Amino acid sequence: MKKHSEPFWWTLFGAGGAVSALFLPILIFLTGIAFPLGWIEVPSYDLLQKWISIWPARILVFVIVSLSLFHWAHRFRFTLYEGLQLQNYHKIIAIFCYGSAIAVSVYSFYVLI
Repeated sequence: MKKHSEPFWWTLFGAGGAVSALFLPILIFLTGIAFPLGWIEVPSYDLLQKWISIWPARILVFVIVSLSLFHWAHRFRFTLYEGLQLQNYHKIIAIFCYGSAIAVSVYSFYVLI
């Protein structure tokens, strides 16, 4: 029986969707509405540096970024398959989508370390 990697990618897709649904609306509200309108004072660079220097905050940022990227990769992959009818290039598209998500996740890990 041939093993498929598809359940692994679907798991990352689901986790990325859940994380994106929980955290991205908050970030969009803060950076797109509350800070520009002056409802909340914009944190200083020193304060943000202090927050991101804590390891749990770094881990949280990495999880949000990487799982959101994998959610995007899975959606984009199937958009290309079904929307543009590119099923013949499924290997190349999968490598491009998931490879770019992995590359940016590795880079974000490097930056956060």
